[in-house]
Amino acid sequence: MVDKTKDAQTSLFNEGGITQVAKAMQVLEDLISKVANVTLLNLVEQILQNTGIIQNVLTGKDKGFELDMVSHFFDFIKEETRRHPSLNLTALVDMLKLMRREDIRLPLPITTGNESGVNLLTTHGSKGLEFKHVFLAGTNAHYWEKKRSTASAGYSLPDTVINSLEHTDDKEELRRLFYVAITRAKQFLNISYSQYKGDGKEAEPSQFIIELLEGKEAAIEKMELDPIVKTNYKLLRLQSAPMPEISQMEEDFIQPKLEKFSMNVTALNNYLKCPLHFYYNSLIRVPSGKSEATTFGSAIHDALNKFFKKMQDSAQSEFPDIQTLVQDFNYYMHRHREAFTAQEFKDKMELGETVLIKYYERYINEWNKVVTTEYRITNVVVNDIPLKGAIDKVEFNGKQVVVVDYKTGNIENAREKLKGPNDKNPNGGDYWRQAVFYKILLNHHPKNWEVVSAEFDFVEPNKKKEFEKIAVNITDADITTVTQQVKQVWEKIQQKDFYTGCGKEDCHWCNFVKTNELAVALHEMKSEEEAAEG
Repeated sequence: MVDKTKDAQTSLFNEGGITQVAKAMQVLEDLISKVANVTLLNLVEQILQNTGIIQNVLTGKDKGFELDMVSHFFDFIKEETRRHPSLNLTALVDMLKLMRREDIRLPLPITTGNESGVNLLTTHGSKGLEFKHVFLAGTNAHYWEKKRSTASAGYSLPDTVINSLEHTDDKEELRRLFYVAITRAKQFLNISYSQYKGDGKEAEPSQFIIELLEGKEAAIEKMELDPIVKTNYKLLRLQSAPMPEISQMEEDFIQPKLEKFSMNVTALNNYLKCPLHFYYNSLIRVPSGKSEATTFGSAIHDALNKFFKKMQDSAQSEFPDIQTLVQDFNYYMHRHREAFTAQEFKDKMELGETVLIKYYERYINEWNKVVTTEYRITNVVVNDIPLKGAIDKVEFNGKQVVVVDYKTGNIENAREKLKGPNDKNPNGGDYWRQAVFYKILLNHHPKNWEVVSAEFDFVEPNKKKEFEKIAVNITDADITTVTQQVKQVWEKIQQKDFYTGCGKEDCHWCNFVKTNELAVALHEMKSEEEAAEG
């Protein structure tokens, strides 16, 4: 069909029609060819980007709301593939058909307001958040317990969707959800329920309220609204809604994200690569899944982090055996099986076990035991710019420290990234900048540690089958350079100077913009000197 649409192209159809059909068919053909060769999550990501869905979202009037919807849908698939790594496209489509037929909707938490205001959240949407005051309203049985049963329907719902309370598992799921709600409060928790339903019938409190009060001396305070408040509420419902006026969507969409943004080395590197890269990945965060290489690297990081923590937790500060290290790696890999195709998973499992055993044997008698791992730094301010970061490992020698970052992959591909500014790359490599950025963070850290050097520890051996640790000695000039880069990039971000891409042929996001016809203008590329000057 693709060939026929191309053959049918004549001057009569130069402006669209058949051309657009051919383009659509080509996209579908490409996606179909990838079904058996990529993970389900990667396939969905490509569908969102290549079919124009993201394009329509980002050019629409309600881009903020629609991007939230797409992101939550993508997160749902991400969670399902995590729970069921063998989930394929057919099973996913069947699941979505079932959910549509049964009118089962995914929760879409929407937060409005700001940090100094009142946050209205669903219980699902409040996960991971905490507040000084929490008001949990509507804790009646007809809200919490009376869910529709699907036990007799002959099917099971996705694990990420709560179905009924007819099963013990469902009761426990709702009990856990209620626990999430009440533990959002740091100091003050107010729980309320209504005495009557909307039809005037008496309403019962949730069974979880009864469980909460069981065996404790607690009083339920009956609250009566002032009659004037009730009257005003009834009048308000009879009035027509006021006509709203909003500023341009772009400002409302971007400004809250900028207000919460803190500079980190990933965002800095993304911007210096391409402002569009920063915009899509670091600022608005379009839905994307982890690649198999990234997930493999995370598995290595996680295993080594647990390895050192178990050493610190042991009575004699002894390192665990090699089997423990490999088991932790295997556990992480199986937990994130969805990021790999079957062959990729097999290959990476074999590679990980092999390199970790050799890595262990190489360094077991040399590792510094005075360390802290996965060290997160926040609330650092340099030149009025908030900075944050996470360091894989910090090794101590008194007040002197060595910052260590684990790397996986081909070390030959990393050597250019370790170099400072040069003729080929005036901004310096990403790894060099990462090392300097971490030193800047620790230089302004209240613990007053002295960073001797930053070390990149390559967990995979080089061509000679040797492991390498490459130290980056950081000079005052390096600190000045990266501090200036941070300042310049921060100013550009605050000025919203992230809508024009780099124009490089291999830039994913520039090509995404061109392919999906999102560009409103095309500018001549700057020379390397002009780009370095900003």
